[in-house]
Amino acid sequence: MPGTGTMHIGELAERTELSLRTIRHYDEIGLLRPSGRTEGGFRLYTETDFDRLMLIRRMKPLGYSLEQMGDLLRVIDGVHAEGAAGEDARRALADFRADAEERRARLARNLGAADEFISHLDAQG
Repeated sequence: MPGTGTMHIGELAERTELSLRTIRHYDEIGLLRPSGRTEGGFRLYTETDFDRLMLIRRMKPLGYSLEQMGDLLRVIDGVHAEGAAGEDARRALADFRADAEERRARLARNLGAADEFISHLDAQG
């Protein structure tokens, strides 16, 4: 919907390369709620929703569960809070980052092993 800053689920799915089914599931479990609905009940999403969905999509290859994804989104929502709540959120965000680095390193090791395997197969032929 040009000019309104919102998009329907089909456009969001196309832009994120996720299926309609996946996006609807994320809505059903409360991971990503649409920012609004049309008078006819169709989901409407904003650029902020798009950004959150891309964050979720980027967590998938690292093996995060849907629950962990929701935890991270809540942490991100709280990092700008004042006082102890904001401090707790910032610490939790740092913990998520450290965990993501560990998961990435594991993936890099696995990718290296896969490359060695492919090289071995090439050497056999």
